[in-house]
Amino acid sequence: MCHPHPLYGGTLHNKVAFQAAKTLHRFGIPVLRFNFRGAGLSEGAHDNGRGERDDVRAALDFLAREFPGLPILLAGFSFGAWVGLRVGCEDARVAEVVGLGLPVNSTSLDYLRACTKPKLFIQAGDDQYGAREKVEALVAELPEPKRLVVIEGADHFFGGKLGEVDAALRAWIAERHS
Repeated sequence: MCHPHPLYGGTLHNKVAFQAAKTLHRFGIPVLRFNFRGAGLSEGAHDNGRGERDDVRAALDFLAREFPGLPILLAGFSFGAWVGLRVGCEDARVAEVVGLGLPVNSTSLDYLRACTKPKLFIQAGDDQYGAREKVEALVAELPEPKRLVVIEGADHFFGGKLGEVDAALRAWIAERHS
């Protein structure tokens, strides 16, 4: 589970990342929340997404060692979605990806156009960093399988709407893993 932008207070303790991790854990899916370089007590310095991709790869290496043979679901929120899903789409050990709060207003997620893995996107209807029309246009161009769930009345941080984030993620996981 990749957290939001470290330069704006994002850490593994972010409430959206924590909620998603808790939901996945309830399904018996092993979950690893980690801090990107320079966030929280992590060593290093923020690297504008480049070095953070290495952090994601290191996390995947750890999960693959701890849970050999299990497919990995990679999830990320905001900056964590931008960085994490890029690695997840490229890494054969990752079977599925989940992006929450895609920051399409300021970053390119064009790499998703080549991602054929199952994809769930949960987006706030009033996301100030991911305009609904931009997210809808992006998702429309992506290969299947894919699903976009828009949480109405929510801002980027899903304030007061984490229950709806949980429900959307639970429904997708239950459908895919029953």
